[in-house]
Amino acid sequence: MHTKRFRTLLVAAATASAVVAAVPAAAQAASATSPAFFGSGANPIPTHVYAPYVETYNNDDLSQLAQESGVHYETLAFLNTAVSGSCTVYWDGATTTPVAASTYGSEIAEIQAHGGNVIPSFGGYGADTTNTDIADSCTDVNAIAAAYENVITTYHVTRIDLDVEATSLSNTAGIERRNEAVAQVERWGRQHGHQIQFSYTIPTNPTGLTAAGLAVLQNAKAEGAQFAVINGMTFDYYFGTVQEMATDTESAATAIEAQLQTLYPNASSRQLWAKVGVTEMPGIDDFGADETFTQADATTVLQFAEAHGLGLISIWALDRDNGSCPGLKGQGLCSGVAQPTWYFSHTFEPFTSWTGWYGW
Repeated sequence: MHTKRFRTLLVAAATASAVVAAVPAAAQAASATSPAFFGSGANPIPTHVYAPYVETYNNDDLSQLAQESGVHYETLAFLNTAVSGSCTVYWDGATTTPVAASTYGSEIAEIQAHGGNVIPSFGGYGADTTNTDIADSCTDVNAIAAAYENVITTYHVTRIDLDVEATSLSNTAGIERRNEAVAQVERWGRQHGHQIQFSYTIPTNPTGLTAAGLAVLQNAKAEGAQFAVINGMTFDYYFGTVQEMATDTESAATAIEAQLQTLYPNASSRQLWAKVGVTEMPGIDDFGADETFTQADATTVLQFAEAHGLGLISIWALDRDNGSCPGLKGQGLCSGVAQPTWYFSHTFEPFTSWTGWYGW
């Protein structure tokens, strides 16, 4: 993510079976309730889900984090190439952590055994400013698609997140390759009976996606790429003024829904809202105290998401969901506000509508 969601990451939103209006409503409902599984642990992502980002470069045990926090779905940041020009992705771009069962495989399987799943995320601020997002780095669409497919089959996941920000938003060739690869993987999924979803995570303002962000989605439609969720990063605005973060989230989400309506004019409002996601940065974001997402804001956003039927709530990041550093901005391992540990996750987890998990 950006810090604008992911400046904390200096180390570093469309189902394959349905992007609103592209597939009949009945088919969309069927895909949400009776997905085609492939392999052990291929649990579907709920229609409405809380899936916080996890900073994998902290080397925490993913299943232990899930158990301690009470979450059942994690978005894993990030997968990228080690160097610009490469077509091979690694976790955090580190060659010591390849895409393989030996890297996070047992931890992901444990989460899946309890009915949850993970959403591997490609890109993020660090990669998007160093040309190591695979779609920017690699000029071979087939190789990009193969990398997505390898992650899907290695970890038995059903959704991939694509975090596109910073210079990646202006890399026209990379945008086209990414969307072409997504469309290719979705065809591959249909051919092999796999339910595959993609989400796009894109910076937003309270007024919605910028022109560059909207252009990514316009190209996706042109390339035939379908997306389950368009996830707006509702923090790190850097306006220089005091922001009411919950109000900003509500206006951003409302604007994104309206922008999706321009792309898919035949879709219902309910279908469009289900494609909208928001990601918060709990506590003090990278800008500072003027952009503080409070405990009260979390309740407000939850109620808004439930009332409008959003598809996703997330946070950057699960690792920060504690109050061990009050007063500090943009910290990677704490929120900067006084809070009970896991407060934001405990508030948002009930948003998840799927009931197929089992107790820890």
